Amino acid sequence: MANCGLFSLTLTVAFSCVGLTFGTVTRAQSPTNHKTQHVIFVMTDGLRWQEVFHGAEESLMNIQNGKVKNEAELKKSYWRSTDEERREVLMPFVWQVIARQGQIFGNRDHGSDAYVTNHMFFSYPGYNETLCGFPDDQRIHSNDNIPNPNVTVLEWLKNRPGFDENGAIAAFGAWNVIANVFNPERSHLTANAGYVPLTLTPSTPELDLLNHLKLETPRVWDDEPFDAIPFYTAVEYMKLKHPRVLYISLGETDDWAHAGQYKEYLDATHRVDAYLRVIWELAQSMPEYRGNTTLIFSPDHGRGKAPRKWRDHGQKIPDSKYIWMMYLGPDTRPLGERAKIAPVTQSQIAATLAAFLGQDYAAAVPKAGKPITDVLPQ
Repeated sequence: MANCGLFSLTLTVAFSCVGLTFGTVTRAQSPTNHKTQHVIFVMTDGLRWQEVFHGAEESLMNIQNGKVKNEAELKKSYWRSTDEERREVLMPFVWQVIARQGQIFGNRDHGSDAYVTNHMFFSYPGYNETLCGFPDDQRIHSNDNIPNPNVTVLEWLKNRPGFDENGAIAAFGAWNVIANVFNPERSHLTANAGYVPLTLTPSTPELDLLNHLKLETPRVWDDEPFDAIPFYTAVEYMKLKHPRVLYISLGETDDWAHAGQYKEYLDATHRVDAYLRVIWELAQSMPEYRGNTTLIFSPDHGRGKAPRKWRDHGQKIPDSKYIWMMYLGPDTRPLGERAKIAPVTQSQIAATLAAFLGQDYAAAVPKAGKPITDVLPQ
């Protein structure tokens, strides 16, 4: 498939196990007393669980393992004496807001496993599993930019009453393959990714500016712009169309890791956290979203361990199966960082998303993972 200040544009801007707690035991039924009417689902590509739960890793904050030119400056930004301090300075919104008001899964050191069930451990299979609720290793076994033969939970929702209005569901991505994950020609979903302009009628000056930036700014990667472009495009769409489900996929965390540039990887992680704050605070400022919106946050895959294999992921790096997931909203009890619980899987996210909206995806798609009931209304 980049100093930490939030890149700004001029815009009016989660099987039961014996001996473990049983809270994450799943059921197919969707809740009837849910408050959630809108879902914002943000994914960031290939962000390791190690940084999420422990913060910056010292063995990578050097020229040899992380291509860090100014170790002192980087440590001033992200190095602190404890895991708790390091992770909070790296991702303040996650640890000051989500950890206090929502739930976070995936800290393997505290007995909370989260992992993918596909056997590829890279992007397109991860997006397919996340959004469809099941792996498809026979047909989704590369990152080729091809239309997804599987129906995502967003496409399924679009065919449900109350979700079929024009613009009610939309997906935005940095990586150009994200659009085809939703197979827009079949699904008729709004799916905008890569450098493709978003054309809306009427448009806005802010959206026009974003479209110009897509076409005119230098390209570090041919298949995706910097995360700020798709993120703020999604923000503008949210303001204009008020979608019930808004999906955003960001990519820099994976790109900078593949390049072995640890400073840029940490900076990208810090920016993603800031984007979460922006989109959450925007939702709370809008009467359509205030008090009825759930935020979901996860990656598509993990990565290898430091000091060498952190750059990569895939079948040859078993550690890259491990992920994390987070839930924040009016239906999710504030249990914070979970520990000593049964594992959760990437395949459960789709049915969980639908259940927040009162829809039983697991019943309609039996091969999909079951909802994570701990985060749903009790």
